[in-house]
Amino acid sequence: MTKFNWKIILLIVFLVAAIIAIAPWKYFDEGVQISYIPKELSEETGLVKGDIILSINDNQIKNLDDYYSTFNELFEDTSQEVRLTIKTKDKETIFKTKEKPEITVKKLETSNIKAGLDLRGGSRALVKPEKKLTNSEMDTLIGVTQRRLNVYGLTDVKVKKVSDLLGNNYMLVELAGATPEELENLIAKQGKFEAKIKNETVFFGGKKDIVYVCKDDATCAGIRACNKINEEEYACRFEFRIDLSTDAAKKHAEVTGRLEEDPENPGYLDEKLYLYLDDKLVDEDGLFISVDLKGKEATSILISGSGTGVGEAGAFKNAEGEMKRLQTILITGSLPFKLKIEKLDTISPLLGKEFTKNILWTILATILVVAIVVFIRYRKIKLVLSIIGTMLSEIILILGAASAIGWNLDLVSIAGIIAVIGTGVDDQIVIVDSAKSAKFYGWKERIKRAFFIIFGAYATTLFAMLPLWWAGSGLLKGFALTTILGITLGVFITRPAFGVVVSKIIKD
Repeated sequence: MTKFNWKIILLIVFLVAAIIAIAPWKYFDEGVQISYIPKELSEETGLVKGDIILSINDNQIKNLDDYYSTFNELFEDTSQEVRLTIKTKDKETIFKTKEKPEITVKKLETSNIKAGLDLRGGSRALVKPEKKLTNSEMDTLIGVTQRRLNVYGLTDVKVKKVSDLLGNNYMLVELAGATPEELENLIAKQGKFEAKIKNETVFFGGKKDIVYVCKDDATCAGIRACNKINEEEYACRFEFRIDLSTDAAKKHAEVTGRLEEDPENPGYLDEKLYLYLDDKLVDEDGLFISVDLKGKEATSILISGSGTGVGEAGAFKNAEGEMKRLQTILITGSLPFKLKIEKLDTISPLLGKEFTKNILWTILATILVVAIVVFIRYRKIKLVLSIIGTMLSEIILILGAASAIGWNLDLVSIAGIIAVIGTGVDDQIVIVDSAKSAKFYGWKERIKRAFFIIFGAYATTLFAMLPLWWAGSGLLKGFALTTILGITLGVFITRPAFGVVVSKIIKD
């Protein structure tokens, strides 16, 4: 046996990659992260969502307590204007205000491991449309719901399609930091879309007024031009077509007929088209109206807009995202589906902390019990350390893979990790017993026989989990994905390396 076996090297490479994906060094980062800031304040200060605040007026901000206590002290006297100097990781901004800035912050992530609502708190709703939808209709509904929730300035929103074993389709909505009542109010309403010119409604969303929105078709939707603004920034312009009903076209002609061409913006009318969702303005900049549409009963309207960014690629991406956002908004009213909330849950963050603490103690107790049993059976401390090392390696690999793909670890996902630990120990015992017994076989033959048993068990578990992954609801998918991920990494990465280590220990 060579000193550096390729199976050991492969395990080390995957462990290093997993640790990089987890990024545990984030635990030592200080500051708070902006999760929401009003558009006007962002434009005035340059602060944006995602910025990490390090200090305010030379007061170091290490955590949420520092942030709120600093603001409380600075704005103790509300009659005085306060000069604020806010330093982030990459910039410093100075501005004056008499009121506390409406900035919502959250604590920094201690790693790249994403915890589900079960662990960090929030609300979750299982929603079912009153009529059966096609897959395409369900996907559109999910996109619309995601956009609707984002319009309210909320963060950490997750909307996805789930189904049960009977084939019923549901929409699972998860919102961190919200009460069940708030979540219910946001998703129980069907939604109202309006397009206004000079505060006069031109058309509503829905099949009555909007009969078609061009999407994913380059002939009527796409990025048309990109231009350089300055040394770093670019602006890209997008266009897409919508078709109005006859009645909506008449209303549009009536309103635009009273407008004139904008002398400061030739080719466009002097008023813009503004979009409202549930009486809330979606885009404050509005949409330009071509002079060619003045007073005409046009059933086909070209919607245009732009997106800016650093570099042409960044501007193109932002413009494409803005175009898809507006398309989704225009489709919103065209899906008059009534939604029924089947189940509404609230998850306490304190429960999540307690569960996390309990699960850590459970894992430590499991490792201790396994170590004692293995030592009693084999009387070799090296075997005990090898099994414990393999268990820890599998946990690191699972967490690294989950971090890399952005999978949220919730209660059932952690239950899947515990199940993987159990099957992993079983496989390691099989490898050790096979290596110690049947001495009339060679070392390679013994390990090969052990892995024949292991692969058989792997296949059985895999095929048992696949139905839960394909047809299960969101909770079942979490357990299935974690289990499949864990046993696959174990069978192909950690257990071959363990087999090499065991062979060396038994030989010695």
